[in-house]
Amino acid sequence: MRVLLLRRTSRLALTALLAMGALAAPGAQAPATPTPAQPVFRGGVETVYVNVIVRDKAGKPVRGLKVEDFVLSEDGRPQALRTFAYEEAIATPSPEESGTRTVLAPLAAPKPAAGAAPPATAASANTAATPVTSADFRGRRLMVLFFDLSAMQPEEIERMAVAARTYVEKQLSPADLVAVVELSQALQVLQDFTDDRAALVKVLAQFDPNANVGFAEGATAADAAANAETTAESGGEFVADGSEFNLFNTDRRLQALGDVAAALGAIEQRKSILYFSGGLSQSGNDNQVLLRKTIDRAVRANVSIYTMDARGLQASVAGGEAQEASARGTGAFSGAAQRGRVDNSFAAQEALSALARDTGGQAVFDSNAFGEVFERVVADTSAYYILGYESSNPRRDGKYRRIKVSTKANGYDIEHRNGYFAARDFRHSTKEDREQQLQEQITAELSVTDLPVYLNAAWFRLDARRYAVPVTIAVPGSKIPFVTAGDKAKATLDLLGLVIDERRRPVARVRDTVALAAPGATAASRVIQYQTTLELPPGRYRMKVVVRENELGTMGAYESDVVVPRLEGDAVKISSVVLGTRIGADDRSRINPLATLAEGLVPTVVPIVSARQKLYVYFEVYDPRAAGAASGAADGAAPVRVLASLSFLRGGARVYQTGVVDVTRLAAPDRGAAAFRLEVAPGTLAPGVYTCQVNVIDDVAGTFVFPRLTLAVRP
Repeated sequence: MRVLLLRRTSRLALTALLAMGALAAPGAQAPATPTPAQPVFRGGVETVYVNVIVRDKAGKPVRGLKVEDFVLSEDGRPQALRTFAYEEAIATPSPEESGTRTVLAPLAAPKPAAGAAPPATAASANTAATPVTSADFRGRRLMVLFFDLSAMQPEEIERMAVAARTYVEKQLSPADLVAVVELSQALQVLQDFTDDRAALVKVLAQFDPNANVGFAEGATAADAAANAETTAESGGEFVADGSEFNLFNTDRRLQALGDVAAALGAIEQRKSILYFSGGLSQSGNDNQVLLRKTIDRAVRANVSIYTMDARGLQASVAGGEAQEASARGTGAFSGAAQRGRVDNSFAAQEALSALARDTGGQAVFDSNAFGEVFERVVADTSAYYILGYESSNPRRDGKYRRIKVSTKANGYDIEHRNGYFAARDFRHSTKEDREQQLQEQITAELSVTDLPVYLNAAWFRLDARRYAVPVTIAVPGSKIPFVTAGDKAKATLDLLGLVIDERRRPVARVRDTVALAAPGATAASRVIQYQTTLELPPGRYRMKVVVRENELGTMGAYESDVVVPRLEGDAVKISSVVLGTRIGADDRSRINPLATLAEGLVPTVVPIVSARQKLYVYFEVYDPRAAGAASGAADGAAPVRVLASLSFLRGGARVYQTGVVDVTRLAAPDRGAAAFRLEVAPGTLAPGVYTCQVNVIDDVAGTFVFPRLTLAVRP
């Protein structure tokens, strides 16, 4: 792959941020299954389905209601019900209704190791199985046990597997159909829907809490061949793919959840995903838009997500756990360290709570009674009604539409989802409609994420009240429908960006159209990398950008927090640490510090590099002579001596360290900045995941700092 680099520079203006798009859903929802007859299909008509639970005052399910007993409205307008069904978990299924149902198996596509047999899945075990319809699931309770191994510690994996086995062995009813899915290095279906207790117990017993589920080391033969082709085509340049972009944030987990939910969308009955995880920790660069998109995909597929925090009941120790290093500084005595632990725990549970709350499920936190989530699923799926209607609103505007269901008889407690987002149609929209579309997306709580683009932001001090915030965006060319004209492929992107502060006041807004051009034969294999610079004072900000390509109207949105710190009280005032693998010295005159001081360093969007690439690490240290200023002049002649090096750690052990760089002169006296650009030669680091520690010592002031970041080296 090649990188097509674009640059814009503007003060207090966000010119381009793009979105991490979710994978496309496998298909549209099929209509609901009524009892006793099947619904009638009509081409070109979209039916909205709503699962409704009706309980009496004692909390027991109400049976025997008819279609005329329900009143359904959308945005306050009554809707005519077209389909109606009552679903109840049957006590004893017939032999024809038992067995394994192939529904989720197409999701499993892991890469086997060289020479190894492909992993066993429901599809490989039952290759003769025919696709099932919703009629095959009538009267059954559908549960997917989703084990997120990438977010659990070994003891947590074992704890969740034991809880699941306990339910299967002691509480599994004849009406239950259970599937097992895991996410480690890839999304994999271990067992498709089945009521075979022995098969489920066998699958759950396979969970090895001591298995290594981290970043894969080494490469398969296929990977090596693909890498060789890429290297020959791009001159050794490496561009991370979608899975690698998502390695260091929660997006890959949310995409996996959304994919499983979408695969279940063809089944009209209510489905439940039991998501076992050690929390969705927020890394600071998480796309909140994708979280809401995942919730919407589950709602559209009639899937409820029940989240379980595998950490269970936790006692937060003020001085830290036994396996943690001793606390340094005053944080352990001022309460700052304890407050940070509580904040981190809350952040890890916040996303799990949103997934459960907004899809009609339940979140279980701070509890060792892991069986209660199974009890809630049984209670919610024992008996319910399915209502289907064709919306009287024909507009495909993508707006949220609220649903309200009631019964003509009073005294019932009714549970159902609150609404849905309408579909969009780009080709039939006018210029005014398209502008309005961008405006609506920038303020919408749920924005589209169909255009996958990736973002990285850094910060560098200009003066005490102003910081330059370089923003780098990568857009896969394969997701942009280029139009070939002669030997060139062309496309345009519409951008609308907004930056707001903590008081929700707009700080920056931009509306721009960017023209793209690339050689026609290689446009799809390129990655569009766009750079710009903001100017912001210290503070916390929320960035959101909506991007649309103008051929098919595919849109994406990215929304994330950006923190510009105050450095006055820091012993060593250090900027962001930026990684890069390319030097583009053609743009040194720009305001961007990365262009003027780092000789045009092109930052990586994610901390992943190829073992064949040279790695550049750039950062700045501000006012290094402050502690020794009394022994020098005030005009910049004060002694300066700052030492810096890089250490790469794996498993707590240092595997490589660069030489020490000694800086005795400020690169930018007007900003009080000493600049560092350290390099690691190609082939120095073996493939794997490293902790990169930046060692910075102010020799004159006698102060030091050791910031760390995670780096992945691929074969």
